[in-house]
Amino acid sequence: MTSIGDAAKASGVSAKMIRHYEEVGLLAAPRRTDAGYRQYSSSEIHTLRFIRHARDLGFSIDAIGKLVALWQDRKRPSRQVKALAQVHIAVLEQKAQEILAMKATLEHLVHCCKGDDRPDCPILENLADEGAQGVAAAAPRRARRGFAQ
Repeated sequence: MTSIGDAAKASGVSAKMIRHYEEVGLLAAPRRTDAGYRQYSSSEIHTLRFIRHARDLGFSIDAIGKLVALWQDRKRPSRQVKALAQVHIAVLEQKAQEILAMKATLEHLVHCCKGDDRPDCPILENLADEGAQGVAAAAPRRARRGFAQ
């Protein structure tokens, strides 16, 4: 059995996040000493490493909860795990497309900015215009301007 600090070091998960994972149900409440200090077993540290790796891959807390349950169920059908991974791949693909669209917009704005001593700047003007119009209106304007979606 080890303390929360040692569990944090061994798993690569901060003590604050360990407590959070307990609160949201990813990790069962640990045993406590007579003084009330949390104590973690090697199995719980292994679970923390699993959670950290899943977070590193970008899985949501909800998906990690499902993955932990499947990981702990030795009779699970692998198709359920694969389905979760496929859904996550689709989410990552969408995020990647959004990031590429943001990059294209910024590249266009940087290209339009003279970067000299004059105060006018298309980058700031665009940020002010998009901010004033709201997020919902931004996508159609970007499409009309020829920016990638």
